Amino acid sequence: MRRIIGIGETVLDVVFHNDQPQAAVPGGSTFNALVSLGRTVGVQYPQVPITMITQVGDDHIGDMVMHFMQQNHIDTTHVVRHKDTQTHVSMAFLDKNNDAQYEFYKDHAHAHLEQETLDSFAFRQDDIVVFGSFFAVNPVIHAVVSSLLRRAHEAGAILYYDINFRPSHIQDLPEVMDSILENCRMSDIVRGSAEDFLYLFGTTDALTVYEQHIRPLCPNFIFTNGAEAIETFSPGIHCLFRPLRCKTVSTIGAGDNFNAGIVYSLVRDGVHKNGTTKPVTIGADKWTRFVRIARRFSAAVCRSIYNYVDEDFISTIANVKQQ
Repeated sequence: MRRIIGIGETVLDVVFHNDQPQAAVPGGSTFNALVSLGRTVGVQYPQVPITMITQVGDDHIGDMVMHFMQQNHIDTTHVVRHKDTQTHVSMAFLDKNNDAQYEFYKDHAHAHLEQETLDSFAFRQDDIVVFGSFFAVNPVIHAVVSSLLRRAHEAGAILYYDINFRPSHIQDLPEVMDSILENCRMSDIVRGSAEDFLYLFGTTDALTVYEQHIRPLCPNFIFTNGAEAIETFSPGIHCLFRPLRCKTVSTIGAGDNFNAGIVYSLVRDGVHKNGTTKPVTIGADKWTRFVRIARRFSAAVCRSIYNYVDEDFISTIANVKQQ
């Protein structure tokens, strides 16, 4: 029985518009994707359990986050909580285009995961592991995260890595660059944005990024650039998907939910590995289906102030033909 396993941070997102608070909702890059997967895979494919490996504060906000995960079909058995710790907070300020500028209130230096507890976590072939952002390379917890990813890779799990490198961590790049590359090396699918690769490699040309930096490490690559064209790559395959515009209320969680749509498609299409060491094979037809679904997830989130698809979203995609 395959599972979806998220490895990432949790925060409370406080959303502002015209400098006035509009909403306060649990968030985090991987967290947002898993909530949307709980509301889709968790409903349509209940035989595929969803679990989150993360850290949550021992405070009222942490209680809210834990309850929210449980409400959305996410197992919280492996959520770490330490006495007298506080849940991280993110302030998101929406501009005139409803894009968010962030201010983070996080203590990355005291991030903690339980090595002893997580050592007993057994990955299985064809589990789908979703991870990314600074949580995946934070030097304070990277030994634990790297051990989890290595064991998942060796077990034959499908690893989906969203680099999601924010400008607030530019000063950390020399220290974490090797970790980013190692994460790519263990992954089956890597997604990154034009902004990510401008910081990492000094280029926003998707083909250059793939051929020179990603392909030697990971065969399957998704290049996004906000609302602009999307490019996907596999060995011998390059697909270009034209820009798709939609009216937005907030772009918070748009990329996270694009990731959710790809993972939903992996489950829906029954994508499996050919053995524990061979990466997933994705052809042009699958990329077309996957991107179409992923864009639906992303667009649905952009039409609301929340970070995830609503509970009714599953009815709009459950019967989409696999053509």
